[in-house]
Amino acid sequence: MLAPNPSREEELHWLALRLVPGLGARKAGQLIERYGSPQAVFRASRSELEAAGVSGAVAQSIASGCTFEDAALQHQKMLAKGVALVAISDPRYPPRLREIFDPPILLFARGRVELLGSLMLAVVGTRRPTPYGVTVTERLAADLATAGLTIVSGMARGIDTAAHRGALGAGGATIAVFGCGVDVIYPAENAKLADEIAKRGLVLSEFPMGAPAYPQNFPIRNRIISGMSAGVLVVEGAQYSGSAITARLAIDQGREVFAVPGNITSKMSWGPNLLIKQGAKLVQDWNDVVTELPAADRRRLADASRERLGADGAPERNGTGAGVQSSVPFGPASLLGRKILDQLHVDQAVHMDELLERLEGYSSSEIIAALFELEMLGFIKQLPGRNFVKVW
Repeated sequence: MLAPNPSREEELHWLALRLVPGLGARKAGQLIERYGSPQAVFRASRSELEAAGVSGAVAQSIASGCTFEDAALQHQKMLAKGVALVAISDPRYPPRLREIFDPPILLFARGRVELLGSLMLAVVGTRRPTPYGVTVTERLAADLATAGLTIVSGMARGIDTAAHRGALGAGGATIAVFGCGVDVIYPAENAKLADEIAKRGLVLSEFPMGAPAYPQNFPIRNRIISGMSAGVLVVEGAQYSGSAITARLAIDQGREVFAVPGNITSKMSWGPNLLIKQGAKLVQDWNDVVTELPAADRRRLADASRERLGADGAPERNGTGAGVQSSVPFGPASLLGRKILDQLHVDQAVHMDELLERLEGYSSSEIIAALFELEMLGFIKQLPGRNFVKVW
């Protein structure tokens, strides 16, 4: 297994295997499964490799070790750019991505590698969005990032860019999956955004350092975007667009598919509107996404929120060890916030008037402010008719 701090020799073997001409991700994964490690693969003879289902030309390339020189050059480029390798056997490798049909055996990562272990949501759409699409994307990405999700997209023009900007603007986490090397900026106008993501988020690719942004790379890249994520949110896109491809991949991978409805007279709305007709979850706000996630993921978000806000009621500690009170005025860490949560249920709505009667000693404005704060944090949801339920 490739540890979080692999040796240079281990990394060179992984790189050399990744660079073998004609060896696809699925066949490379099967070789790793069969032999246990890249080192063992390279120790195998040509006849053994052919018996494992590898073509003669590919088996000859592996047996000859001809890719190690290129691997050494790749390693130098990685060191120069501060890029980390994350192999499929690495504990940091995204768990959901490992489960897809053809997971990449190797990921090149620049930035906060620990985000690969976070709960991710893909946000994708057209490269030619309407003003409505950009606004909706930035708002949803910001709200979802605030709720604790890492926003994954492809840093293309349009919706992808808006998704990354929305997450970063809210102080949240985002991952950009490239269809080229992590040291190649495409499109060029996103150079500043790429640098910001590398500092505050993560830039990721399965393509080697210096790999150009060939058109055929992007459909290949899309399986990573959907594969890492708990679900895929499509904002705008034509019926046969790249975002539609990503949505189909998500369905094949067993992921949740979400879509923002759009104007029926706009071609950019055909993709998401069609997905909704086919069963995708219609999204009007961030909570429409969170409530559809698997129960384990919702609990994970709730636990993370409570940890950030001290929702268990225990005083947080400052650097000197002294207890300090939470600065959240109405959130779940406050007395009123906890009282409201105690009155609400997951499976039964409670009307606003009933809450006002139960919570004596508080003004209606205080209760309304607390309800709004709890809803923004994702702990409760407002239903039609001023009714409220607990989300988790």
